Amino acid sequence: METKRFTKNDSGFVCVHCGREVPPLGFTSRNHCPYCLWSRHVDILPGDRANPCGGAMRPVTAEPDARRGYIIVHECTVCRARVRNRAAYPAKNEPDDIGLLIALTAAHE
Repeated sequence: METKRFTKNDSGFVCVHCGREVPPLGFTSRNHCPYCLWSRHVDILPGDRANPCGGAMRPVTAEPDARRGYIIVHECTVCRARVRNRAAYPAKNEPDDIGLLIALTAAHE
């Protein structure tokens, strides 16, 4: 049986870190806050919302990607899992904070 590797789940949410209302992205699943870049450990496969951990995920670093813009590496504050997520920059609807992305790129491990 083949399992889907991506489930579109483009719903808005309230950020676990800064408390701001985050709107849907409009074309794919938004998985982190565009204002502070924090996320929540809710997916096993992208968009499935099947991970029972639920811990806050802090942005650790960002890597420039010639084809995709930036890749953000998040680390769960509960289980310490690390997950790579594509940044929503550029995006028409609430793009990720470019200043924070650049700062995280400078912190690249």
